[in-house]
Amino acid sequence: MQLDRPTLPPFPWADRFFTIGTTGTNGKTSTTLLQAAILRAQGESVLVVSTIGYFIDDHLLADVPRTLLGFHEAFRRAAAQGLRFAVVEATSKALAEAYAKRWRFDLGVFTNLSPDHLQTHGSWEHYLAAKAQLFVHLGPGRTAVLNAADQAAQLIDRATPTDVRRQWFHAPSRGPALCEPDLAIATVELDARGTAVTLRPSALAEQLGGGFTLRLVGEVFAENALAAALATLAAGVAPATVVAGLAACAPVPGRFEVLQHDPLIAIDYAHTPDALARTCDSARRLARGRVLVVFGAGGDSSADKREPMGEVVGARADAVWITNDNPRREDPRAIAAALQRGVERGGRARLSLQLDRAAAIAAAIADARPGDVLVIAGKGHERGQDHGDHVLPFCDVDEVRRVLGVGP
Repeated sequence: MQLDRPTLPPFPWADRFFTIGTTGTNGKTSTTLLQAAILRAQGESVLVVSTIGYFIDDHLLADVPRTLLGFHEAFRRAAAQGLRFAVVEATSKALAEAYAKRWRFDLGVFTNLSPDHLQTHGSWEHYLAAKAQLFVHLGPGRTAVLNAADQAAQLIDRATPTDVRRQWFHAPSRGPALCEPDLAIATVELDARGTAVTLRPSALAEQLGGGFTLRLVGEVFAENALAAALATLAAGVAPATVVAGLAACAPVPGRFEVLQHDPLIAIDYAHTPDALARTCDSARRLARGRVLVVFGAGGDSSADKREPMGEVVGARADAVWITNDNPRREDPRAIAAALQRGVERGGRARLSLQLDRAAAIAAAIADARPGDVLVIAGKGHERGQDHGDHVLPFCDVDEVRRVLGVGP
């Protein structure tokens, strides 16, 4: 069967761009920003399209809407400034709306897949099919960067045209490799100021000097860095520049963003069972004392993930505050009840229920002692909370700073 390959939009400036698209359930934003840091280390200015906004390097394009027309406008402005590279966080919703056919992606990255957004897509199979669109439409000779420990990546591999090159990465924390990886983690060391990675011996690992360091805190960022490294190596970046770019990447807003060091307080966007498990595991590795977690779950989306979210947190944390996230049009008490059932099944954490998110954050900070790690999860970089038809101002980072009495 002849595959439908993408065509460029009818813009005379479009063909100059080399665009890296990254998709998956978790890790898209971090992987995208790591790619951008590597390209900047090469001396390039980069257009970044991500959940946290459109950027040209560090400049936020605040007036560009998150729409298809906004996507094209961001590229038009980048072209006017002479940019050649773009890194794009490709969501399942955008891919389901045929973004990968409307814009040429030169390279695709797949981080992982776990149940999420199922209310939007109707089933896990449709969710996976949306993600696969990024790879189905890659052109001949392009590269797909895939997670060797993820079953869904094996399915995406089968759907990807045979004339697309594959590059595989592997983090043992995600499980055994299902195929031979091109780049794999041997060890990961964490502290409150960053992550150090030693690579398993391979030809690419040797080119990268056997390892790298990150300013991002968490084992999951080591995995994201593997994906970013393979993508930028495939784009022609020199190995030494890849290592320098990884080391230079600033912490990502709302992704295990450390606001205080002892007790350690971090804001994290984790809002799926997989992401929460990894965030709690990183917190445990950093803690000299207890692990404390404040979290909730969004309304009108994937209700079946709530009890598993509660269970992974309840099994890993020492104390938990269940609170509101973005309830939207659902009853916050019903969302909290599902999370509570999961936490109780997890069997470890002391449980408190406080639907006022500001009060829950304040209570958790008051409870935290030296050596503890407190994670406030679910909203990350967001600056609003969805209630019904309204978005109320709320930011976890600002709330923590208010409680601590410190400025921005």
